[in-house]
Amino acid sequence: MSVPMSDGPVGGPADNPPSPASPPAWRWRLPGPWRVGTALVLLMGSVLLIVSENSSGGTDLRPGRYNDLASLVNNESRRVKAQQEQVAALTAEVETLTAGVQNEEADETRRQADQLRGAAGLEPVNGPGVTVTLSDAPIEDINALSTDDLNPFVVHQQDIQAVVNALWSGGATAVTVQGQRVISTTGIKCEGNSVTLQGVPYPQPYVIAAVGDQTALFQALQDDPVVQGYQVDAADPEISVGWELTLENLVQAPAYDGLLDLAYAEAIN
Repeated sequence: MSVPMSDGPVGGPADNPPSPASPPAWRWRLPGPWRVGTALVLLMGSVLLIVSENSSGGTDLRPGRYNDLASLVNNESRRVKAQQEQVAALTAEVETLTAGVQNEEADETRRQADQLRGAAGLEPVNGPGVTVTLSDAPIEDINALSTDDLNPFVVHQQDIQAVVNALWSGGATAVTVQGQRVISTTGIKCEGNSVTLQGVPYPQPYVIAAVGDQTALFQALQDDPVVQGYQVDAADPEISVGWELTLENLVQAPAYDGLLDLAYAEAIN
């Protein structure tokens, strides 16, 4: 029997083909499931980035960016001031258009509105009065105190409101908080380490001023039970929350320049 001869040398590629179990290194690929998993991870990451951008509205969702309270207050104050200027411009435009309406009924309505401007706080008021300054206890880190009750060491919304209410009851003709005119619809709200007034956040200390008879205002503050409790904490050396009352020869209360519309008020029958 004749044996076919090979043209190549013995033991050459023709006799020993490469094993299919050992592909060349340049052809190595991830197995199919890993390729699918990697694509899914990249897709989910992209979706999370889009959702985060939409939720944040362009701001950093991490609270560490806003650890500077003063910067946050300044930024918010500038934003609110720009909106107030826009409102003032629109209000002036409305008043100009309203003044152009010439008829007897409209003229009478305007006369009545003008008579109520002072009582509504829409006119500036100047005169003698008092100033009350409230501030947190002089502690570098209140949160580091070894007590579970930190309330006595900080100024709260109800403390500011109690002083304002006492001044009203004492016959004040005008009241301001942080220089902003307070009227019957003004809301005072605590937000974190600041108090928001007419949409603007203010850090402590909180300065409350009133125009009126100094003796009557002083007595009204002494008679108010909430203000009395605050003064007790202020006199306690273990608390020492800030309280300062000053009689002023001249208190200047600017006209209220906020919104006057009532969004949620209902008439009482």
